[in-house]
Amino acid sequence: MAARSWPASSDPSGVPWSALARLVRLHNQSGTYLLLLPTLWALVLASEGFPSLHLLAIFVTGSFLMRSAGVILNDLADQKFDRQVARTKIRPLASGELSRPQAFLLLGLLLVLAASLLFLLNPFVWWLAPIAFLLAALYPFSKRWIHIPQAMLGVAFGWGAVMAWAAVRGQLDAPVWCLFVATAAWAVAYDTIYAIQDQEDDRRIGVKSAALFFGQSIGLGVGTALIIMLCLLGTAGWLVEIGWAYYATLLGLALFFSIQVCQLRESIAPPQAFAMFRAHVWVGVAVLIGFLAGLSN
Repeated sequence: MAARSWPASSDPSGVPWSALARLVRLHNQSGTYLLLLPTLWALVLASEGFPSLHLLAIFVTGSFLMRSAGVILNDLADQKFDRQVARTKIRPLASGELSRPQAFLLLGLLLVLAASLLFLLNPFVWWLAPIAFLLAALYPFSKRWIHIPQAMLGVAFGWGAVMAWAAVRGQLDAPVWCLFVATAAWAVAYDTIYAIQDQEDDRRIGVKSAALFFGQSIGLGVGTALIIMLCLLGTAGWLVEIGWAYYATLLGLALFFSIQVCQLRESIAPPQAFAMFRAHVWVGVAVLIGFLAGLSN
């Protein structure tokens, strides 16, 4: 696909707003939803129903800010790699449309805003917050070190659920650790599907990914991760003695996952992989609805 050209900023202030918006993926918030949804699971389960609007507002805002900061960290770390990948070479940093100092300036602003939200939460959450930043900073480099860097992404996303639970309860109980590991397994599944888009480029430039690691067994790898997710979500529900509607939701998701795993046994084109990846936003929504329904009966 030919590289897409973007017009230079015509804003009188000289601020490249369009490039900054694309730097944080403002046009595509799938990543924000995938980070946010596990935190909503934790808020609902810890609250045993609808959480307070106060906490909802904080974690919705925080998820947007931290995901935006995360993709900037990713693009700063991968700038040279991105220039060699067809899908990513038009990103503002890779194309040279934005400079690194501009990216760092926006990153700093986002992190300051995210940190300011901590003052609205209990002190226990403050101690957990630095771990969230550390995980976000480590993820972009994990694809250089480990064969399944998607696991690091999952740990980073799962930590949002840990912080959300702590914000409600002021402590960490067994169900939240089930949500944490379930989120990590889920991320391995959907981000492996996402990585199918870049398999050939990743192999050529030496970047590691689960899609390359699993190879012809990608359906087995993704399927195993999804089974782990479902088992742990089921355990979390059992620990809080949730109602039957929740387990009916998990059964429906198991059927959907079976369809995706069967699709992965065939050759998957990049657009199909992206569509399959985006469908997981609705998986997260279904789990959230299942929690709410199960807690109400």
